[in-house]
Amino acid sequence: MSGGGSSSTSNTLHSTPPWEYDVFLSFAGKDTRLNFTGHLYEAFKRSGIRTFRDEVDLERGSNIMKNLSQAIEDSLCAVVVISKTYANSKWCLNELQKILDSQKTLHRRVFPIFYNVDPADVRKQTKSFMKAFANHEKKFRKNPSIVQNWRKAFTEIGNVAGVDTRGK
Repeated sequence: MSGGGSSSTSNTLHSTPPWEYDVFLSFAGKDTRLNFTGHLYEAFKRSGIRTFRDEVDLERGSNIMKNLSQAIEDSLCAVVVISKTYANSKWCLNELQKILDSQKTLHRRVFPIFYNVDPADVRKQTKSFMKAFANHEKKFRKNPSIVQNWRKAFTEIGNVAGVDTRGK
């Protein structure tokens, strides 16, 4: 009898991936929901890329931050669309922090898109970001470490090679 190999017919091409979403899409809705991010989401969908977007995938009546954190962990990668008002939102900043933590602990990939903003302004928190962080510092003056962590996350994402929509 000749041994011609295993009789196992497991096919890894059709197995379920270990993540629920291919992409977690992080963005400030006010700036980009109805234009850039909306088009990006639809393009992902048409391409068969399973994408988490908060207003579509969050279950009504659920704990938002807990579900966002879980969705980030359950995503292969994150696309972070940083626009002029991204830093105004503590939700966006918390998402960004979780995304960067997942990059380190779960080895997830992060792809920043600098939507009509200079990556250097993100890194240094200048221009519109300076005002946003000053407002957060006032709100969280009793717990400044929160804002310090957001600043670190913003500096970190500003240092990641990404797409600059300004064409520079």
